[in-house]
Amino acid sequence: MPPVLRKTKQRNAPRQNSNVFAMIDEQQIKELKKVFRIMDTNDDGDIDAEDLKNTLEKIGQPVIPEQIESMLSEAPVPHVNFMVFLTLMADKLTGTDPIQVITKAFATFDEGNGKINAESLRESMTTMGDRFTDQEVDIMFKGARIDEQGYLDYKDFVRVLKHGE
Repeated sequence: MPPVLRKTKQRNAPRQNSNVFAMIDEQQIKELKKVFRIMDTNDDGDIDAEDLKNTLEKIGQPVIPEQIESMLSEAPVPHVNFMVFLTLMADKLTGTDPIQVITKAFATFDEGNGKINAESLRESMTTMGDRFTDQEVDIMFKGARIDEQGYLDYKDFVRVLKHGE
């Protein structure tokens, strides 16, 4: 199958940046560093379930195990270091969807093998809902690893969209 990327009139389309430092400013990073230090109650450089429990107790909030699990499930790892924390907070501050929401949206195109036909995805994105231009889809596909059959692993693709290559 031929490559999915199409030539557009603009040759050097701007690259989408998933870098957390491009999403929030230096002052916000400093403030989030202070918050992280407060939440890291045992000063081990990670926020885990015990740290969240201690933080909730400090601010007089009820400690609900399901809530703590839900909070930690937003992170890709069980112990949240500062960079993971910063990425999660940047997503919330900039209004981007959590990785689970994006993955679920792409899962609707899953053909039962954990992959999406890139041409079908392009067709849907350019003809349905909030329509994207071919150029916008080209930019999005720059981060995609499309196999020789024209399919992409959408879970890997979502990871690249959220965290970069």
